[in-house]
Amino acid sequence: MKTSLIYSTAWGELHCIDSLEYMRSMPDNSVDLVMTSPPYALHFKKEYGNADQARYVQWMLPFAFEIQRILKPSGSFVLNIGGAWTPGHPVRSLYQFRLLLALCDEIGFHLAQEFFWYNPAKMPAPAEWVNVQRIRCKDSVEYIFWLSKTERPKANNAKVLQEYSRDMKRLMEKGLKATVRPSGHAIKDTFTSNHGGSIPGNLIQCGNNESNSRYIKNSKATKKKIHPARYPAELPRFFIEFLTEAGDLVLDPFAGSNTTGAVAEALHRRWLGLELSEEYARDSELRFKPVEILSENGQVMQGALL
Repeated sequence: MKTSLIYSTAWGELHCIDSLEYMRSMPDNSVDLVMTSPPYALHFKKEYGNADQARYVQWMLPFAFEIQRILKPSGSFVLNIGGAWTPGHPVRSLYQFRLLLALCDEIGFHLAQEFFWYNPAKMPAPAEWVNVQRIRCKDSVEYIFWLSKTERPKANNAKVLQEYSRDMKRLMEKGLKATVRPSGHAIKDTFTSNHGGSIPGNLIQCGNNESNSRYIKNSKATKKKIHPARYPAELPRFFIEFLTEAGDLVLDPFAGSNTTGAVAEALHRRWLGLELSEEYARDSELRFKPVEILSENGQVMQGALL
């Protein structure tokens, strides 16, 4: 295998290479988390490459086979994949569900849990069904399949607690008597105990409209092309904190602009990014370059890490 290293940091490395080729050289049971978002099976061809719906499952399975092999028994494979429409028809493709069944039935993954990424900033599409004929609504949710090699992968939701709601804070202040809800659920007086935050649901809400990150600032300053299909830092942040510990190894085999690696770096996880496009691979280093911004009063400030 030819030398492929583009750059390295304190915690990771980015390689420009076919990720299938690279993963075949990796030892069994060596990765704690694979966090990735491969090209979707969209109707229109993208410049970063995407398999069509008819052959998507067969395209993805060789990657999945290697991911399953290199994952530790305690490891997880988190796959963000968007839906698609059937070309020329106002009905949805089922390709992501066929892929999920193949990952479990043919490769041997367990579906630990499905998550949903709600992106309120997503554009309405396809225009013919949503904007012109108005017979469909805006598609604003993408699937995130949390897959695992065993039934009990490493996970701790106490590390991703969310702020209590206003109602819950009020209940904690006033206290609650034990009761039984009409649904039959027994509510104990310990329900209002303060555990430092609420357990998160499996819906992650965040827009995909970063505008003030190091990557965006540096790309504009150096006149580099911004990757057209980045996912927001909140997605890898949630799963890296939820499913790994400091020092664990996080792999993204479709690194793109390397959001996963930058988040892993900030959280002190070892990371490995693999990207086929040399342009995207080299430009992703901009996420790790300092950027100086002048504030309104002329003070020099550092840009956001990601």
